[in-house]
Amino acid sequence: MIRSILSLILCLSAFTLHAEDKGDGKLRIIVFGAHPDDAEYKTAGTAVKWARQGHHVKLVSVTNGDIGHWKEAGGPLALRRAAEVAACAKKLGVTSQVLDIHDGELMPSLENRKLITRVIREWKADIVIAHRPWDYHPDHRYVGVLLQDAAFMVTVPFIVPDVPPLKKNPVFLYSSDGFQKPYPFTPDIAVSVDDSFEQKLDGIHELTSQAYEGGASGSAEYVEKEVPPASDETARRAWLKRRWGARQSSEAEKYRALLIKLYGEEKGSAVKYAETFEVCEYGRRPSPAEIRQLFPFYGEK
Repeated sequence: MIRSILSLILCLSAFTLHAEDKGDGKLRIIVFGAHPDDAEYKTAGTAVKWARQGHHVKLVSVTNGDIGHWKEAGGPLALRRAAEVAACAKKLGVTSQVLDIHDGELMPSLENRKLITRVIREWKADIVIAHRPWDYHPDHRYVGVLLQDAAFMVTVPFIVPDVPPLKKNPVFLYSSDGFQKPYPFTPDIAVSVDDSFEQKLDGIHELTSQAYEGGASGSAEYVEKEVPPASDETARRAWLKRRWGARQSSEAEKYRALLIKLYGEEKGSAVKYAETFEVCEYGRRPSPAEIRQLFPFYGEK
């Protein structure tokens, strides 16, 4: 019953998306994460910046996250996590969607290749972002594989023929990670999220099962000893900011040279928080000028 309700929620969400105006000249960006938190963690700061300029951003969870907690599982957890990312998306000013695939069971199958192709086409994406296909989690890896497969198929007319193919191949990008083999993440794009970091925290704050309870790797001891209680909103928010501030500032420092290249010496040197992306060669390969069009933030004051 719970699974049926979740399916109905997702179908209604998809219906709403189809009704949107897709011809307003704004960019259309879609981000795929393996679970209901991945796309938000990796790209929320940049998503906010796009959304503020009126561009359309959708954050997609490819699995429903139904085993992603140390204490809860199944349909109730899937519903909880779908509600969390919906609340997060509202804070970010973007759209969310959760695909009804079991957490931990994603496979790079023909069925899922068609599904991802369909979702990208329906959004009429200009930019597609996902994990690299090298990661500790099989769901993360297979999202990357499916991204690579779709990077060609979205323009092929006779696969998923009921949805019109894209006339122009999107730019496909990988979100950042720290894995070194077979080769380390090598960004082509770095975005300052200094002016959207607090709003990113507002969104992540809604992902309670993951941000504060530790998800599948959490425990009662972790929640009790490490995380401020839910009753102390100020302490909780400060705790979250310390954790994410360290992550985003580390990314800025690691790729400082790229920030300076894109923003100039003065502004690039001053960036505190950053999100970074690598071009997937299987999609369209943007020129430096096109990157500045797709990421229209570098001239901001």
